[in-house]
Amino acid sequence: MTDHATTPEPMAKRKIDTSVPHSARIWNYWLGGKDNYPVDEEAGDAYTAVFPGIVTIARSSRAFLGRSIRYLVEEAGVRQFLDVGTGLPTVDNTHEVAQRLAPESRIVYVDNDPLVLAHARALLYSSSEGATAYVDASLYEPERILAAAAETLDLSRPTALIFSGILGHVGDYDKARSIVSGLVDALPSGSYLSVNEGSRGTDPDYEQAQDAYNETGAVPYFLRPVEQITAFFDGLELVEPGVVSVPLWRPEVSEPAPVPIGQHGGLARKP
Repeated sequence: MTDHATTPEPMAKRKIDTSVPHSARIWNYWLGGKDNYPVDEEAGDAYTAVFPGIVTIARSSRAFLGRSIRYLVEEAGVRQFLDVGTGLPTVDNTHEVAQRLAPESRIVYVDNDPLVLAHARALLYSSSEGATAYVDASLYEPERILAAAAETLDLSRPTALIFSGILGHVGDYDKARSIVSGLVDALPSGSYLSVNEGSRGTDPDYEQAQDAYNETGAVPYFLRPVEQITAFFDGLELVEPGVVSVPLWRPEVSEPAPVPIGQHGGLARKP
């Protein structure tokens, strides 16, 4: 096990609020995890009562992440991963998929949620050949992210930058784009960007449920039109089939015929 966990000081400064539902804990609940509280289960159940398909969206997003990592390792030869907005550990986390295929893979997770920090050790269990690290930082702190990531990753070598269900928490779209482009610009040619986010234009019931959730006082998550998700990849070379509903992105042959949902994503190479 390679353990580069941050010190417990940030945890002491930011207590976990169990009185307000939290998106990462609700997502964990929908994925079948146990790192959540009754308030999260109540909010999750209220959401699924309006839109049961959210569980499919959560699991399809995680499946897309796994397939994209498999492509990065097996076809693109990438061995370094920077996962920003990690969320709570569940099943098939980035390091588990990458190191299963290439044990020498090195992974850095980034989040600033105190509950994620509390469970960081589950994200830091690494193969002996590779390494994992956890950075306690906000996605609004690119310089801090890059400086801390450089302690584990060689940022002169191709690196996969991952945003999975996190950019919707950035209400200002231009700011979200600048966050992505700022980190991509710091990576060398041959690096990749993986994004998958909740989308508008596919499922009105999903949009209604998410808009209602955003009015509850919980941290909002903004669904975006597909063209805005696609624009995160401007200047990069999209891997086929481009930006699509995540079940349609290189589905496994053994899986049932995929059906489009309100979650779109893609993978692209920096030239």
